Amino acid sequence: MIPRLKPFFSIRELLAALDIRRKPVEDFEREFARTFEAKYALAFPYGRSALYAIFKALHIENTEVIMPAYTCVVVSHALVLSGNKPKFVDISLEDYNMDIDLVEKEMTRDTGAIIATHLFGYPLDTERIKEMAAKANKKIWIIQDCAHSFGAKFKGKFVCNEGDAAIFGLNISKQVSSLFGGMMTTNDAALYEKVKAYRDANFKKPSIFKQLRKFMYLLAVYAAFNETVYGIVNFIETNTHLLDRFTKYYEEDRIYLPSDFMVLMGNLEARIGLVQLKKYGEISTKRRAIAEYYSMNLQDMSELTLPPLIEGATYSHYVVRVKDRKGIMEKMRKKGVQLGELIEYSIPHMESYLKCKPENFPNSFQCSRGTINLPNYPSLSKSELEHIVKNLQSME
Repeated sequence: MIPRLKPFFSIRELLAALDIRRKPVEDFEREFARTFEAKYALAFPYGRSALYAIFKALHIENTEVIMPAYTCVVVSHALVLSGNKPKFVDISLEDYNMDIDLVEKEMTRDTGAIIATHLFGYPLDTERIKEMAAKANKKIWIIQDCAHSFGAKFKGKFVCNEGDAAIFGLNISKQVSSLFGGMMTTNDAALYEKVKAYRDANFKKPSIFKQLRKFMYLLAVYAAFNETVYGIVNFIETNTHLLDRFTKYYEEDRIYLPSDFMVLMGNLEARIGLVQLKKYGEISTKRRAIAEYYSMNLQDMSELTLPPLIEGATYSHYVVRVKDRKGIMEKMRKKGVQLGELIEYSIPHMESYLKCKPENFPNSFQCSRGTINLPNYPSLSKSELEHIVKNLQSME
């Protein structure tokens, strides 16, 4: 079976995990900052942990934070649990990012920060976000959510550098993966020192046992994504709850963060991440080539609303809108292709956020019910791409 996602791992990551170099986390931070042209980087266990630490370190609390209604719910969880209030903005159906015209309308005297999410690797207009923040009569913090947009650029500039700080996630679904983990980047020395001090004072070092468990998880990843084995994995994921702890990251009626969200990144993850950074150029180039292939070959399908091809986008996912999501996913599964439902919810429509007037977010709701992502990982072969396209075309 062709999986919906697959980390771009080779024997190099496995060998790196066994390396004994000193201080790999610091090396990973420096190399991450260099790769994306930032002055500073700080490693975290999750991207959401970095966001939480930013707000805590800067003493931002009980403030209104503007963010998209359609994004990963863990972002709003981190905001709420840091003592702040998410102010949701509906998205544009063109690129799945916040509707930039609505952002300014939603800003009030209580607004203290904006989370500029570049969903699926599509760059948001960072210039307009900065202009809006500059008009306020107080400091409006701009946090770039780059979990999907490693290296994305707007007008030739890395979006991660167009604000006060940026956050990244590094799990196996991300463009660059350290197996687990997250990262913060910034060009502000004072902000860096404050967040680093907060992290070092409040986050715990990982135990040897936890690092061993992560190494075993790494071995399991290699096994699970084997072409022969993955069909079995998909069956277990679809028909049982045995893999929920690895594949389910939210609950409809609960706002929470994982129990290890304040456990520091370990040496294992950093060693893997260093190898992945060396592959970044190849990863980015191949994802764009796959996006172009899909767009060229699926453009005449009336059942699919294709995503745009945008200069500076990095295509963490190739997302299409459909009317019968479950039907198409099931038909493709029978053809040996697993399609993904990455964000199958609209945050204001979730039980834990219903007080946010869900009727104000029609585009977010539409996408939550009708988007699927096609496999677009770098190791996808030409024959696999042709198989996916051929079977999608046969549904017309």
